[in-house]
Amino acid sequence: LHYGTLLGSRACAHMAAAAWASAFLTALMHTTNTFSLPLCHGNALGQFFCEIPQILKLSCSKSHLREIGISVFTTFLAFCCFVFMVFSYVQIFRAVLRIPSEQGRHKAFSTCLPHLAVLSLFLSTVTFSYLKSPSISSPSLDLSLSVLYSVVPPTLNPLIYSLRNQELKAAVRRLMNGWFQKH
Repeated sequence: LHYGTLLGSRACAHMAAAAWASAFLTALMHTTNTFSLPLCHGNALGQFFCEIPQILKLSCSKSHLREIGISVFTTFLAFCCFVFMVFSYVQIFRAVLRIPSEQGRHKAFSTCLPHLAVLSLFLSTVTFSYLKSPSISSPSLDLSLSVLYSVVPPTLNPLIYSLRNQELKAAVRRLMNGWFQKH
């Protein structure tokens, strides 16, 4: 797919700059708020990941209001990014459907759909993690969700790209066949 050709290099640069700027602004606001929170319940987190919901459990109850305001703003930014992603995927799927050969369409969809699945996994687990009720929170659930959105998607992306490589596919098949024959 020639993404830059479909949208133009200037549009791609603007979208990348907007994503970086919104991510930087969000990180700056959350970091500033985190360092200004008064911690009334100690400073030991119950898990390895130092995330906002975990830090808020340690803070005083009235300090949640600032974080709620920041979260509303962050949600607005995330929604805008989501709208742009949907727009991008619509443009990509329109371009793929115009590919004349079925083999070409299949190849393009086999590249796009795994990325869409990883994106969906990331967005759904982040949304659930940050918007779930504190009453259903548990250390094991919080840790599982953190791993699902912070470790799994970055691990899957290189795997998706590398599985497009025919030599690597053949090596994985040989490895799996050998493992299944032993067990």
